[in-house]
Amino acid sequence: MDLHFTPDEPTPDEQDAVDVCLAELKLDALWSDRSRQHRRHRRQYLLPLLHAVQGRAGWISPGALNYICVALDVPPAEAFGVADFYAMLQTRPHPPVALHVCDDIACRPHGAEAICSAMEKSFGPAGKSGVLGGARTTWHRSPCLGLCERAPAALVTIAGMTAGNPPREWSIAPVTAEILAAAPDAPAADLPQVADISLSVPQMGDPNLVLLRRVGRIDPRSLDDYRAAGGFLALRRAIEMGPDRVVREVIDSKLVGRGGAAFPTGQKWLGMRSAPLPRYLVCNADESEPGTFKDRVILEGDPYSLVESMIVAGFATGCERGYLYIRGEYPLATGLLLNAIRRCYERGYLGADVLGAGVRFDLELRRGAGAYICGEETALLNSLEGFRGEPRNKPPFPTQAGLFGQPTAINNVETLVNVLPIVIGGGKAYAAIGTERSTGPKLFCLSGHVKRPGVYEVPFGVTLREMLDIAGGTGGIGGTGRLQAILLGGAAGAFVTPDQLDIPLTFEGTRAAGASLGSGVILPFDDTVDLRQVLRRIARFFRDESCGQCVPCRVGTVRQEEVLHRIAEDRPIGSLDQELGLLRDLGQVMRDASICGLGQTASSAIESALARFPSLSIQGGQEKR
Repeated sequence: MDLHFTPDEPTPDEQDAVDVCLAELKLDALWSDRSRQHRRHRRQYLLPLLHAVQGRAGWISPGALNYICVALDVPPAEAFGVADFYAMLQTRPHPPVALHVCDDIACRPHGAEAICSAMEKSFGPAGKSGVLGGARTTWHRSPCLGLCERAPAALVTIAGMTAGNPPREWSIAPVTAEILAAAPDAPAADLPQVADISLSVPQMGDPNLVLLRRVGRIDPRSLDDYRAAGGFLALRRAIEMGPDRVVREVIDSKLVGRGGAAFPTGQKWLGMRSAPLPRYLVCNADESEPGTFKDRVILEGDPYSLVESMIVAGFATGCERGYLYIRGEYPLATGLLLNAIRRCYERGYLGADVLGAGVRFDLELRRGAGAYICGEETALLNSLEGFRGEPRNKPPFPTQAGLFGQPTAINNVETLVNVLPIVIGGGKAYAAIGTERSTGPKLFCLSGHVKRPGVYEVPFGVTLREMLDIAGGTGGIGGTGRLQAILLGGAAGAFVTPDQLDIPLTFEGTRAAGASLGSGVILPFDDTVDLRQVLRRIARFFRDESCGQCVPCRVGTVRQEEVLHRIAEDRPIGSLDQELGLLRDLGQVMRDASICGLGQTASSAIESALARFPSLSIQGGQEKR
């Protein structure tokens, strides 16, 4: 792709898709101002326009890209680089129907590989185009789709093709090869993607629930249902308290970020209070860590709580504009959040005068397009601005120079919804829950070989053994109940053994055990699972998801997978000890020299497994048990 425009022209449908999206975004003011600052601000709409064309045509043609670049004043080569960066966007001819089958670590124990084999047998290799139900179709192997409690899972996308025929996207879980083959022609309501969200919360009805108390008990589309269940009381209370006191209560609560970094939320907000204007608030809902689905359950079961939380956070930090960045593989949650935002504008909870209190807060939803790296906060900011989702060097930190170079507070979904009970009950009461250093309730995602998979809310401090007991113990469909290993924190976490079940699930407790809470993943594997294959899938995940910006991660993740492949195939270069030494060296280099957390944690789970299960590295056959 050249820096200059090619002769290609958009089709009438592609042009219409862009024009409709531009009209919906109401960007006339930005178009009339040709200043450098506004050119940069126009570029932030690149991803929405790429989604619009992808949804209409099933891929982004050179002509459509030219048309988008003229509208946004973006060089074609740069726009192509952005479009080609994301897994959900296609820059080469692609069928209008795409079937994405999750083959990641949470779906593998529940038959994902058998589904992929059946698709290959009946439909050809992944990525190959064919005809299914009269429509050109292809299927892809996909990383985690965030439906782990209902595994195995798939995502179906069907382009609209013509004006007035909107694109369709829906998830299916649990899925079979037969269901998937029939999906393009079946009404969405007839497929298992409409399972009750309450099934994802086995504790539903427990009076002690705080964060999950409304999930499954209210209509997530109804603002009135949300209000009747206590919604917007925290917002009214926050306005009465004033922003300084809200921040003080959050500091007193000792709330730390729930996305994995565990940075004190109150301190982040306090720094924002003195930062220059304008300031921005960003919610990181790009939940892509394999085995993680807690944010999705909140977004699908209680979307108004996140909107309210963002309004409170914006009020407390002096931000008048917020951005909600949601992962592209969550079509149901996206629709529910768009509805919630629309209803809140209609009822005066968003806009120039929130609740008549003279407070301004505007909120936009932005949809990702399949890039795990965009869960890293600075990569997310680049994605929002219309650039490739590559991390930035820090410092400066986002609270100093974030979105559009302005101070920006970034919090994830679980962190933000914790603010509501803090405002209502007070920071000190919140800090009394859990332990001294890990306060409040915590959400954990249990899947894999567990009898009652789902999202669980418990106070910090319960042990791993107690958590498994709450979920009914190990076992479940297709399981033996004979526990082999537990993955904590997701692909970027660590494996622990059945002898470590008394680890307290706190930040300090897991660190002491050489593990991490990460995104709250608890993924047990029984003795039917070949952990070698799990480790290879984790290595392939990081290889695929590395943005490629820095050499240690770009090369290290590839070499890591190659070593594991050679060990699994009993074809080491040199001795086995030399290969294991190479793995350790690769992990150390990635930890020391990678720009962001992806490279720094890409070897964590693999190294922990090889250290705690030495038989995994024995050549020949399955690991010993």
